[in-house]
Amino acid sequence: PEPTPSPSAPRPTPPRKTDKPRTASPTPAARTTPRPPQEPSGANLDGEGCEQGGSGVHTIASQGGKATVRYGSGGVCLISAVPNQGFTASTTQSAPDTLTVTFAGDRHRSEITATTVPSDRASVRETSF
Repeated sequence: PEPTPSPSAPRPTPPRKTDKPRTASPTPAARTTPRPPQEPSGANLDGEGCEQGGSGVHTIASQGGKATVRYGSGGVCLISAVPNQGFTASTTQSAPDTLTVTFAGDRHRSEITATTVPSDRASVRETSF
């Protein structure tokens, strides 16, 4: 017969394995930071004064493209400037109340000026050369 351990005697414990099996860890994915959409330089990008009041959002079409602006109580802000094929878009805004979007092509230029002075309005000037 095999001896049985007494209840007061410590039982032997199997040795513990401290090394965990190595597993291939997935390669961390390259972190990419989303870029903000490219806005034309000089435009009222912070939207200051455009959130409330005014006559709201308007799209103005020209031969060179379309500009969408928001008229607010404190100025005019660019929403988008989409050139037609063969044209490029640029903007200038020297003051919060006036924004100019220019669509330039090889032989034509369209200039959209949106202003809040004396009231919310836009004008389009087409020039061929």
